[in-house]
Amino acid sequence: MPELSFAPLLQGDYLAWLLAGLQLSLLLTGLTLTTALPLAIVIALLRISPLRPLQLVGEAYVEAVRCVPLLVHMLFWYFGVPELLPDGIKETVYAGHIEVVSAWAALTLYTAAYMSEDIRSGVRAVPGAQLSAAMALGFSYLAAMRLVVLPQALRITFPPLLSQTLNLWKNTSIATVIGTAELMYQAQRVESATFRGFETFALVTAAYLSVSLLLTALAQWAQARLSPNGARR
Repeated sequence: MPELSFAPLLQGDYLAWLLAGLQLSLLLTGLTLTTALPLAIVIALLRISPLRPLQLVGEAYVEAVRCVPLLVHMLFWYFGVPELLPDGIKETVYAGHIEVVSAWAALTLYTAAYMSEDIRSGVRAVPGAQLSAAMALGFSYLAAMRLVVLPQALRITFPPLLSQTLNLWKNTSIATVIGTAELMYQAQRVESATFRGFETFALVTAAYLSVSLLLTALAQWAQARLSPNGARR
């Protein structure tokens, strides 16, 4: 049985590769949050719109995205979408960071579909009388939603949105299938170079677990502090 040793992986190029992968995974998570959350709010507002055509648009988006595996989304944005571009633009796109951009697009659309359902539930939890009162005071429907209802809804849905962020963090690992140099990609690179599979993936597991536990603790704290039924200390 070969001797286990983490020392070779905690120095030099191997450590640099793993840290670069961790950094890109965190960057993907952060970038996706900044784009998925606004999109999720828009989709949630479509779902609860008083206009039936807008409701259908929101419902179609959510069902179309949630019924397709994230892996397929990744492959579609990496292999499929660029093929629709003119040859000159396609060559430019593939010469750049197409892997990161494709992963970002897929994660954004996928995450927004799930977040929108949490936000929609939060909006429905706000008493309807508040919307009616705001409109009676002269607010338009959109202004009442933006200034009165949505702030309360986002406070209610903050804990489940953090749980969706945890799912997003784990989902970044799927980006390895399109060559995105995130943590799993770099782990496979290190394992191939060192043949230390146990040590490599033990470190990667610890990294995923550490960030996941941090997000879980934050979600539990938010549930206790920010939920309408939680105790505010």
